[in-house]
Amino acid sequence: MALETTAATRHLARHGVEFSTHRYPYQERGGAKHAAACLGVPEHVVVKTLVLRTDSGENLLVLMHGDRQVSSKQLARELGVRRVAACSPEQALRVTGYVVGGISPFGTLTELPVCVESSIFELPRVYINGGRRGLLVALEPAALKQALAVREVAVAR
Repeated sequence: MALETTAATRHLARHGVEFSTHRYPYQERGGAKHAAACLGVPEHVVVKTLVLRTDSGENLLVLMHGDRQVSSKQLARELGVRRVAACSPEQALRVTGYVVGGISPFGTLTELPVCVESSIFELPRVYINGGRRGLLVALEPAALKQALAVREVAVAR
């Protein structure tokens, strides 16, 4: 069970997901690379949570490998919209309840569509933000489908 309680860890526990929590010293703009180095894991298994908005005004989350970027053009095509862009930190806080650097796909203020890079499901274990800066939760990728309604996409670059 979680050593730290956040909205994200409560969400995981409610959905019966097995996970462990991992603290690291948060560094402004350190991102997945810094977190991976602190935990001694490959950056590829640290999954970042991005808050995006479509041109029609719909907010969504994208889960992406820490060492990859999202192709916004490919994501827009997959979603059937013209454009997808990153939300501002203020917009992200408003829709998720989390500050940038601590955004988790679990336990968000509003239920958002969650797109997951399909290759994430090929990994044995991933590390995702646990709802606080400097806190990651480790879990099996299949647990994402247990805890969230996800849509698999192939938008990594």
